Amino acid sequence: MSTTTLAPVAPPERPPSRRRPPSPVRPHDFGVADMGLFLMCVASSLALAWVIFYQLTLLSGAFGFLIVWYALLLTLYWIATSQVVDRMTATDRVVSVVVVTGAAVILGLLLYVIVWVSAKAIPHIDLHLFTRDQKYFVLVGHNVLSTVGVAHAIVGTLEQVGFAALLGVPVAVATAVFLNEVGGRGTRLIRTVITAMSGTPSVIAGVFIYSILIINHVLGYSGFAAALALFVLLLPLVTRTTEEVLRVVPSGLREASLALGASEWRTVWSVVLPTARSGVVTAVLLGVARAAGETAPLLFTAFGSQVMNPNVFSHPQSALPLQVWTNARSADPILITLAFEAAFVLLVLVLILFVAARVLGRTRTGSRRSRRWRRHDPSILGPFDLQLAPVSSDAPTEGGQP
Repeated sequence: MSTTTLAPVAPPERPPSRRRPPSPVRPHDFGVADMGLFLMCVASSLALAWVIFYQLTLLSGAFGFLIVWYALLLTLYWIATSQVVDRMTATDRVVSVVVVTGAAVILGLLLYVIVWVSAKAIPHIDLHLFTRDQKYFVLVGHNVLSTVGVAHAIVGTLEQVGFAALLGVPVAVATAVFLNEVGGRGTRLIRTVITAMSGTPSVIAGVFIYSILIINHVLGYSGFAAALALFVLLLPLVTRTTEEVLRVVPSGLREASLALGASEWRTVWSVVLPTARSGVVTAVLLGVARAAGETAPLLFTAFGSQVMNPNVFSHPQSALPLQVWTNARSADPILITLAFEAAFVLLVLVLILFVAARVLGRTRTGSRRSRRWRRHDPSILGPFDLQLAPVSSDAPTEGGQP
């Protein structure tokens, strides 16, 4: 009788424990610890800049100190972040600091100009500013600011910029459509001329109209001559901006329109321009805003006036930029106050233009209520919705069976 020996059974091995993967590092994540690190770098760079600027060197000046402090801040922040996190995150955050600083400087300068002009003008503004001109302006009169205004300058600015936009916007948009949608011979030449015109100083436009039309007695000093000079300035800006906006429109939309049998002009009118409407409106308003603030061309064309002249085609005419330039050069505080009031009115007009650009440039896709009804009720279809005929269940199919 044989006996069998059983080998000892080894205990089952435990499955290896799952290792938790390391959490990914996101450069844009910025928590409390990151804020503390940044504030420490700000304090350290400030102290180091003070030591270098005022103790170790003979440098002086607030602007130079600010430049040295900012350079040290970026350097220390990159070193500290690279030691705590990694180099990629350090580079990303330093670039973010530079971008945010640039945006803050631009916004700060803009707010400073607006607040400064408003603080100088608003305490002296009354209703007479918008209803009277300076025909009976006397410096020694009692309460002079309540007897004069800039109504003549407001009317002149509106008429001159309005005529310039009326002449320039259709030509600029048509030129941009030709350059981007049509092409052909002359495209390179036209684009070169437009680029050269966009870099031309504004005073050249006024001298051009003055030498061509006013010296030869084709036109006299008038608002229309000023509108022609502003047209020369508005045309290249609106053309270049509109061309860049049209390039953003997807080419698939054009191809789909042409594949459905639409002609080229119909594609541009019904597909390309509506798609780029927001950008085109913004381009137009940018050009109009620049034309509204130009002064140098008006010196050679509108010439300026102290009385109301609603006739844009005859006699000199005033404008808000001319009013600011003329009165700001005076040593009398009353005229300087009038210059600030005219500048404030000009700022308000430009602000209205930009708000109108944002409102008119928004894409209208219909209200939420109409889209919700259309989703739940297929019978409510828009003019461009696909309308399918109802198929009866008793109708025979292609094979002859229902």
